[in-house]
This record gives sequence, structure tokens and C-alpha cells, in this order.
Amino acid sequence: MNQADIAIIGLGVMGESLARNFHSRGLTVAGLDYKAEAVEAFNARWGDERMLATADYAALAAMLKSPRKILIMVTAGRAVDAVIAALRPHLDEADVVVDGGNSHFPDTERRVAETAGAFRFMGMGVSGGQEGALVGPAMMPGGDASAYAALQPILESAAAVSDSGPCVSWCGRGSAGHFVKMVHNGIEYGDMQLIAEVATLMREGLSMSPPDIRRTFLRWNDGPLSSFLIEITAGIVAAKDPEGEGALVDAILDVAGQKGTGRWTAIGAIELGVPLPTITAAVDARALSALKTIRVSAGALLADDAKGLSGVSIADLEAALYVAKLMSYTQGFAMLRAGAKERDYGTDLAAVARIWKAGCIIRAAFLDDVYAAFQRDPDLPLLLLDPSFARALRPRLPALRRVVARAAEAGIPTPALSASLAYFDTLSRPRGSANIIQAQRDWFGAHTYRRSEAPDVPVHTDWSRVEQLEG
Repeated sequence: MNQADIAIIGLGVMGESLARNFHSRGLTVAGLDYKAEAVEAFNARWGDERMLATADYAALAAMLKSPRKILIMVTAGRAVDAVIAALRPHLDEADVVVDGGNSHFPDTERRVAETAGAFRFMGMGVSGGQEGALVGPAMMPGGDASAYAALQPILESAAAVSDSGPCVSWCGRGSAGHFVKMVHNGIEYGDMQLIAEVATLMREGLSMSPPDIRRTFLRWNDGPLSSFLIEITAGIVAAKDPEGEGALVDAILDVAGQKGTGRWTAIGAIELGVPLPTITAAVDARALSALKTIRVSAGALLADDAKGLSGVSIADLEAALYVAKLMSYTQGFAMLRAGAKERDYGTDLAAVARIWKAGCIIRAAFLDDVYAAFQRDPDLPLLLLDPSFARALRPRLPALRRVVARAAEAGIPTPALSASLAYFDTLSRPRGSANIIQAQRDWFGAHTYRRSEAPDVPVHTDWSRVEQLEG
């Protein structure tokens, strides 16, 4: 075989699934894995005249049409650099190499620079898990636009498809693909935490049974909250425990794992100066969940009497979740805009919303409205300022206030819901509390402040000598 359309390096779960996906579209696929047993197993299961794996880089290069197109699906970090080093002697300047793993975007930026002149290197986020990789993921490629043009027909053939077309699009120059995927994962953290908080309020605050919670999520999945995450939560909350009585979810240890992409999003937002409170609260909640032993001890020593969630309805929870979701997406897309400007990515936010409409973990009906908002106004500074979202927000906002207030009274933690409300209130308040902070900074550090009537003129005051108001 010397006419392969694309090669997959790394034949683990995702790599094998993507290879099978490409093969099912009529493409000829070459595979490579450094483990001989992985190559043998792949060839035994899937090998034919249009799909064959090897452990030899030179043999892989010889299998491919020119310009060669290679997709790396190995663990982010050193393994990617090792693959690039092994590939370099066998490739030409026109060849295209794509890192499809969950690499941190600064690593992608470095690799783009290091491989310049050797081949065209791209970073591409892939979302949808094993099933998505097999039947159609959402893909977020970034890098050289001409390299994407060479890959576009192949990627579009394997991507998920929504009513707006294949869920793949060029996300911008340089490391844009992995930056967009990082923010996608941050939004995913926020969505998951918000849904988990609402499910917990149903169970602990409203004493709803698992079947009733399931029915509620199923009903929500037919409305504005329709999404993959709402759908699977409906399938989770009332699932029977195969090893005991009651709901399986009650037997699961309440310690959430994380692979780091949510944390990268929070750190990246701080570096860009973009407020990301809902997503950051979701990251913090996972870190707090890991303190299981401490939480048990603190609960025995410090917890007050639990109270019910009085005065809150199911309709309130639905409306609160919608508003909080809008805050989370507003923050995420603000970060995408800021990152694109800072690094000159040239990212089209409407295109990003479009490719998230199917295939990926955060796929949702909500993204139709996000896509439409950025189509109407590509320069929209914040998503919640779109007139259609503003109209949807106003009647629902009181519900979020009730839910957060009653949950606080009941002692049921809602960090992401609360952060979403605080974000809205801070953003929509023409005069906030930063004047006090500026005065404090000027007092102890002579950092100066600016007066409202002359915002361009720095002022310093010797606060210890200022006369105090009486009365």
C-alpha cells in the first residue's frame, strides 16, 4: 500500500476509532504505533487493502500520497515531541502533520516554530470521546491555512454533521486549534458543574426521587436546555445500582477527576485578564471534591443543621440553569475573542459555535442561538449583550437569584451558580466596588487612582493628611 490518504500515529482508543472512521468514508488509511503488539492487534482486527499499520516511520512515510497527511493521536507532552522527532527525517516541507491530542496551546505554538521549513505543523482539538471519534467528532484545527485546505476534504468526510454542515472549520493561525479546544473543555467543566449542582438541589433541597429527577431532565432535554450533557444526566440520575440497592449515582464516590484542561483555561484567562468565574468555580469545585477526608472531618465538626430548599420550584431551577449557562458561555467566548486578538489567530467565533453544534461533548440546542448571535454581529463584545439573549435572560434572572439565595440558606453549595450570578451583577452594575480598592492601593503603595470626571489623569493623595467628613 503506497497510496494512503492519511496516517494515524498512536493506535489507542481514539487513534483506532479515528482510523476506522476515515476508513469507513472510503479513504485509505495507514497506521503506526511504537508497540509491536498494538500494530499486530490493529492489523488483525481491521487490516485490509485500504488500512494497514506498521511500527516503522520510514515505511509509514512510504505508504502516503504526497503531500503526506499525518494525524498524531498520542498522549500530550513528551510523546508528541518524540513522534515529531521520529517523523522529521522522512517528511518534506509540503507535508502536513497534525497533533490531534489534548496538547496545551503554548506547546503547539512552540512546535509550529520548531518545525517551520521541515513540514507544516497544525494543532487540532478533537471532541466527542471514543464514540465521536468513530462516528463523527467535532474537530478544531488551527495553523497554516494552506495546510488546512489540504486536509479539509478528509476532515469534513469524517466529522460530525449538524444542520449547518460538517463540524470542522479552520480555527485560526498558530496554536488556535488547541486554544479553542482548551476553552471548549473549560465550558464543558462549567456545564457539568452547573448541571450537577441543579441535580443535587433537586435531590437534597427538594427531596425529589431519582425517577422524578430523571423525568425532569428528560423534559428539559425537549426545550431550550436540550444538550448531550442534559441527555446523559437523565440517563445517570435514576440508573439502578447493579451491585446494591437504589441509584448507582449514590454509590459513586464524590471525588471528580480532571486531566488539566479546565485548569489551563482558568490560568489562561488570568493571563489574558478575562474574568471566568463560572468556569473557575467549576475547576475549584473539582479540587475541593478531592479533599474528601478533610470534608468528612469538617462536616462532623462544623456543619450546621440542614434545611430544605423552600420557595424554589422546578421551573426556577430550569430558568436558573439557563441563565448560568449563558454566563458561562459568555465568559468562554469572551476568552476566545481575547485570545484571538492577543495571538492574532483570526478566529471566527460564529464558526466555532457552528462546529460545536454536533459531535462534541457540549453540543446543545443553545449553540444554534450562539451561532446566530455571532453571525448577526461578528464584533459582539459579550454574548449576553446580544438582543435575543438579553430578552431570554430578563424573565429568568429572578429565578437564579431565588435559587442561589435559598441554596445558601439551606447550606447546599452552588459555587458555579453563585459565580454566574455574581458575574452578571458585577458586569451589569455601572458603579462597583473597585473605587475602594484603588484608594487602598494608593494609600499603601502610591499606585495612584483616577477620578470619574478626569479618567485619563492619574492622581495620588496623601491619605493620612486628608480631612475626614463629620456627621
